[in-house]
Amino acid sequence: MQLLGAAFRFDSNSAELMGLVDCAYRGLPGHRLSGLEQELRVSLLLTSVPQRRKRAEPSPLAMISGSGFLGGAAETANFVVVSPREHAALVVVSPPMLRFPYHARYELIEFAVFTLAARAQRLVPLHAACIGQRGRAILLFGPSGSGKSTVALHCLLDGFDFLSEDSAFVSPDTMLATGVSNFVHIRANSLRWLGRSREAAVVRKSPVIRRRSGVKKFEVDLRRDGFRLAKSPPKIVSLVFLSPETAGNRPLLKPISRSALLTNLAESQGYAASQPQWQDFRKKVSHLNTFELRRGRHPHEAVEALRTVLMRN
Repeated sequence: MQLLGAAFRFDSNSAELMGLVDCAYRGLPGHRLSGLEQELRVSLLLTSVPQRRKRAEPSPLAMISGSGFLGGAAETANFVVVSPREHAALVVVSPPMLRFPYHARYELIEFAVFTLAARAQRLVPLHAACIGQRGRAILLFGPSGSGKSTVALHCLLDGFDFLSEDSAFVSPDTMLATGVSNFVHIRANSLRWLGRSREAAVVRKSPVIRRRSGVKKFEVDLRRDGFRLAKSPPKIVSLVFLSPETAGNRPLLKPISRSALLTNLAESQGYAASQPQWQDFRKKVSHLNTFELRRGRHPHEAVEALRTVLMRN
């Protein structure tokens, strides 16, 4: 699969695990970040679990191998090994984990895919949503529950190109961004903004997933129903930080200084800041227009504010 700017090759001893790969990544736009395409390999192994019986010691390790790795796992083990230097990863899943396909996808397979893509291609992995138009895009920052998914969804419904709701990967050399535009996750209380529209019906028919925090969300597959997904990596032209503050009679957008931008990034992007390409990214984004986005009366107001940001750049 062409994914996150690289050519991924998946192999497995399990049809169920390959089904999870298809569920996550089949049908996405094939992004390419440069002419030098990386080939990345992910092996997914389903371990065998012997029949449980009383014993005086733990189960022995079952030897496993794949993608040039050798290791072992107990009957309850689920783990990932990634080697960016070898452009390869090994994902081990126990049969009981298949009862939790959402967690297997996000905590094991996605970890391998995202880590390989970022490390092998020297991308900056950001906790951010990303939306755009005509090849230009905005990164939306905010902690979990800040409304990134809601704002991104309404931008999508208003004709924006959708790149990602939670994870964006940026090449600091070109400022091109890529992501996985497979799903958007919507809380039930966000449906009040959609009324009785066709889009609301699509959301309500979607499966419900449960985060480890206990929060339940609809998982809406954007590869169906004609949603606009970014066909190629857009260029980042602005950064916007979502604020819990209500705008009231003030403008929704408030410009942020360069020092405030760098402080906000350092506080919200701890993992990305530990990567070797972070300093190059900081230099590039420090020259971009950056804003705080206050809450309006309706998400449509945020959509219009973001549209003006794209028009200015």
